[in-house]
Amino acid sequence: MAKDYSRTQRIGDQMQRELAQLIRREVKDPRLGLVTITAVEVSRDVGHAKIFITVMAAEDATDNVTQSLRVLNDAAGFLRMQLGKAMKLRSVPQLHFHYDESVLRGAHLSALIERAVAEDSQHGATKTEAGE
Repeated sequence: MAKDYSRTQRIGDQMQRELAQLIRREVKDPRLGLVTITAVEVSRDVGHAKIFITVMAAEDATDNVTQSLRVLNDAAGFLRMQLGKAMKLRSVPQLHFHYDESVLRGAHLSALIERAVAEDSQHGATKTEAGE
């Protein structure tokens, strides 16, 4: 019987919860924006972990994202050490932070769909007014 929920997924989920708390409490860099961890992918050998983040940004989003990624990748060693204390693992994976573009892509697609629906409703209204 195959497992539906693998060990690497469980480790990734726990790492996501722990890292969210650690970043909020322990990383005191003013350059770090409001970071949300959207996913953690752990390699099969538990040697590396890709942490996907989004950053809430008011203005100049690309600069804020780049700066936040730089801060997190610089603090990866410290965060890895703190994860080792919090989690019961023989070896803690190396942390690699990446920007998650899926949220931005989803918002863009949603805007396109809304625009298409609005254009459809306008075309439908002009056809009924014309008596077609």
